[in-house]
Amino acid sequence: MVVAPVRATATAIPTIEKADAETVHRLKARYLEKIVPALSEEFGYTNVHEVPKLEKIVVNCGMGDASQNKKGLESVIGELARITGQKPVKTMAKNAVANFKIREGQTVGVMITLRKNLMYSFLDRLINLALPRVRDFQGVNSNSFDGNGNFSMGFREQSVFPEISYDAFGTQRGMDVCISTTARTDKEAYRLLALMGMPFKEGTTGPTVAIKKKKKRFDPKKGKGGG
Repeated sequence: MVVAPVRATATAIPTIEKADAETVHRLKARYLEKIVPALSEEFGYTNVHEVPKLEKIVVNCGMGDASQNKKGLESVIGELARITGQKPVKTMAKNAVANFKIREGQTVGVMITLRKNLMYSFLDRLINLALPRVRDFQGVNSNSFDGNGNFSMGFREQSVFPEISYDAFGTQRGMDVCISTTARTDKEAYRLLALMGMPFKEGTTGPTVAIKKKKKRFDPKKGKGGG
């Protein structure tokens, strides 16, 4: 998938001022003051550079009808800009898919990559404002790690963020959030996010690996599955 920059439209897209973006966020300050020492003691890190940290957060919203729904696309661009404080980019299809009527180079969604203070600001609002507004929320699934210390989660509605009003924008669209860390294992990434306040489901102590049962082979001599 390729990306293309979004051109400015008549409607101004809200973004974070440069001075505010350079201000150290409270979640980053907490990470430096409390989380780094806690992780170093728990995992026995001898160098501060070994301690896992956030690398980037990618927010993605797919739109299969983007090419036919220009107004809807502009609406999603404005919504994501309000949520993240950064201008999104359009994502283009790298290959044509006839079954879904998608042509090569066709717009299929928008995405934003957040780094530094904007990343911490978005994660802070996601944890403390958006997740508590999710209907029947019972905690985040701790098994949503990819095996490399990265965590992904999805939202069915963008209206969980207070910046978005359902009455104002009408159609609700889901979005995916991928949190990339420098952790070497999922357990380290889990502890990093947990100390930052990520509300994982109660009773979970970290990501678990499902053990697949070995399939029995048919033994023609015994007439049943062998060992």
